[in-house]
Amino acid sequence: MIRDKEFTFTAEEEGRLDIVSSKVLDIPRSVFSNPSIIITVDGKEAKKSRKLKPGEMVHLTYKEEIMEGLEKEEIPLDILYEDSDILVINKEQGMTVHPGAGTYTGTLANALLGLYGEDFDTGVDSLRPGIVHRLDKDTSGVMVIAKTKEAHKELSLQFSQHTNEKYYVALAKGFFTVTNGVIDKRIVRDRDNRKKYTVTDNMSQGKDALTKWKRLSQGKNYALLSLRIFTGRTHQIRVHLSSISHPILGDPIYSRKDDKYPEATLMLHAYMLVFNHPVTKERMVFKAPLPDRFFPIFEKEGIEWRCQEQCDSIEI
Repeated sequence: MIRDKEFTFTAEEEGRLDIVSSKVLDIPRSVFSNPSIIITVDGKEAKKSRKLKPGEMVHLTYKEEIMEGLEKEEIPLDILYEDSDILVINKEQGMTVHPGAGTYTGTLANALLGLYGEDFDTGVDSLRPGIVHRLDKDTSGVMVIAKTKEAHKELSLQFSQHTNEKYYVALAKGFFTVTNGVIDKRIVRDRDNRKKYTVTDNMSQGKDALTKWKRLSQGKNYALLSLRIFTGRTHQIRVHLSSISHPILGDPIYSRKDDKYPEATLMLHAYMLVFNHPVTKERMVFKAPLPDRFFPIFEKEGIEWRCQEQCDSIEI
């Protein structure tokens, strides 16, 4: 798809062309690395590093490959809600959100291409169409997807400013002697294993991360927790619970294989998501039902799941 975009630089001071254009036109900086791009300033060809002066007109012509590298796949999605601006789904466990690290098929992005086709253009990363947040492959639960460029921009802002609310349910190992708590620990990549993260007390390292949790039910050796995360760090809940010696059952990275339930998969579910509709601004609440994989363990461990009571009081 050929894109033609232009604008007049109105700032009072000079600015680098690629940086200014990216902000003004809301396009990724990677566009300027495209060898086919044609950049003109007041009708004359220019380099991306050129300093713009107030009043100058910038015109960009470049080829954008929508969904480049993605295959169209007809993958069923559990749709909780849909309108012209957003799609809300219950992501199944085992589905990767977007391509990467050798995974280029079977992802949510492939499913979105199969559902909407090449017209599904949100004007952002071609390998992550409409995706404004993510869940780990082994985490199930509620996700919102933007269907338009405007919706993507507004939802991304909510996630970056943490004005939305994200709640999870987890089955954690051990006995919890208190009913609730707060984990406020910075998260940094593990130096010994690049696939893992860990906590640190060094304020100059990592990123701040805040998790609040509440015990819903205590079983013999496992507890059902409700958790709210106030930041969106990679593996945040998994790292935080492991740091207090209560790793999530079935976690292949932060917990040892469980002797009693060796076949257990990650018992973490994104249960509820609250956000403002990107167009109407209405505060919306979506819940994804607890997956079947939890219930056999509940029965064996004496864990109660009173959905009507606990679902309505899951807020922390």
